[in-house]
Amino acid sequence: MRVLGISGSLRRDSYNTALLRHAGGLFEAEGAEFEIYHGLRDIPPYDEDYDTEETPEAVSRLREAAREADAVFFVTPEYNSSIPGALKNALDWLSRPFATNPLRYKPVAVIGASSGIFGAIWAQAELRKVLGAIGARVTEGEVAVGHAGERFDDNGRLNEPNLEQEIHEVISTLLSDARPAKPSEADAKAVAS
Repeated sequence: MRVLGISGSLRRDSYNTALLRHAGGLFEAEGAEFEIYHGLRDIPPYDEDYDTEETPEAVSRLREAAREADAVFFVTPEYNSSIPGALKNALDWLSRPFATNPLRYKPVAVIGASSGIFGAIWAQAELRKVLGAIGARVTEGEVAVGHAGERFDDNGRLNEPNLEQEIHEVISTLLSDARPAKPSEADAKAVAS
């Protein structure tokens, strides 16, 4: 199982990127291959005139990474009660063409952190809305890490077991949604006959 992790923050010491790295360890403990996408700042502003056979290389890399993943795990900060512009721009590129975009029908999950009390709750809601409009299968569950500066130790690891358990629940749901459905006994009998 391959999971692509995307942080909506460009900041070097981002709490959201620290949260994404922490989640990566939880994914790997579940046997998933986890990769963090690092090229968000390289993606040019969306322009339909450039969304042709000569799509910018950074966009092609993002689309390929999303296409190759079995699921995508987003972690986002909140900017002005919404998602960061760089993340929205990347999603605009990923959403094209709609019928065959690499997130269409793909299981995705969203969590977030912020230095304020609400833990990017509005940003998570906005991101879930955008992902749904793109055609992704947005999993249930979210985690809002408020007062993020107090929630991480000096090594960038979460220091609250309750938050880690909440993240683990979202991860379990995402992995379950991404696994191929096992055929039922009726399906197996139908194939055998």
